[in-house]
Amino acid sequence: MKKFLTILFYLIITKSVLSQNSIKEIIKDYNYSTDSFFIGASLNHFQLNSNDENLFLNEFNYMTPANSFKQTVIHPKPGVWKWDRANNFIDFAKKNNLNIRVHGPVSPQASKWVKDDSRTDLELNNILEEYFISLCKRINNESNVKWMDVVNETVNRDGTWFSEKPGSDKWENPWTQIGFNKDSIPKYILKAFEIANQYATNIKLVYNHNGGMEKIMWKKVMETISYLKSTGLRVDAIGWQAHLRTNSLSENNLIFFDYLIDWAHKNNLEFHVTELNLWIKEDINNLDSIQNIQSELYKKITEKLIEKKSSGTVALNFWGLKNRTGNHSLNKNILSIYNKNGIANKSLNQIKKSLINYSNL
Repeated sequence: MKKFLTILFYLIITKSVLSQNSIKEIIKDYNYSTDSFFIGASLNHFQLNSNDENLFLNEFNYMTPANSFKQTVIHPKPGVWKWDRANNFIDFAKKNNLNIRVHGPVSPQASKWVKDDSRTDLELNNILEEYFISLCKRINNESNVKWMDVVNETVNRDGTWFSEKPGSDKWENPWTQIGFNKDSIPKYILKAFEIANQYATNIKLVYNHNGGMEKIMWKKVMETISYLKSTGLRVDAIGWQAHLRTNSLSENNLIFFDYLIDWAHKNNLEFHVTELNLWIKEDINNLDSIQNIQSELYKKITEKLIEKKSSGTVALNFWGLKNRTGNHSLNKNILSIYNKNGIANKSLNQIKKSLINYSNL
């Protein structure tokens, strides 16, 4: 009976702590380094001045402003520049003392007019320079901007370069048409890091990537980062998007995930999980079961980052605050840390529990 009461008391206290303590408070109160351990979430521009903004501010002090710094938003047409969303987020960060990771990389998320098949390599190079120099100059002296993604989604899962496709309505990477250098590295990757090194001197530079734990894919990414650094270019962090599926993170995947973080830290790189959420490609008939899977996946990632915090900087960012409907066959439903009504999902409480229970690792 005494043992039962002890367990019951522990569960009540734990539940109380989880419901009352935000992630940012747990990080501070349980002696995580606020200089090298970060957990945050993305916000869309339409969520500013809403209940979602309050949800975010109650929980986090690290933010990714979703897609508001991408070329598609900032430079949507030739001669047209729209900085209002970016400016709003910078003002929001200043007001609330937030760290920002700017997600505006040279990537497949290029403006539609850039993908016109008639573009020459010289035109594409000039467009890249125009956009990315402007972005770097705009954010370099903003003290709340701590990181920026320089490139994103550069390599396919089979280890080949992600490249252009015919037309302008597909998911493609038009920048490979600029060409390759003598060592078969896409010139656009070199150009993007050259620009960031010159014009974003105050900001940490992230090489962001998608996919799962495909070894051949990450081998190409790691080789490319090593190549960039060998030329004298600064790369500060490697990012993994982590759009998970219910069958993600097998034992072998976790072993490679562990290796990837170790590789980053041994090469003086921060490791960031940049866009964590769970993609469900079908209707959800048993939400409780799916949320249990999500909680276990998030637990594995969180506890691995906690385990690695003593060897280098680690960061975790949730892509979207709330569950939502996806826009293609792989993500009919997307689960995050709150339901559509702003109630915490099991995964958020699991992360808090892991942060508390494993803080001494």
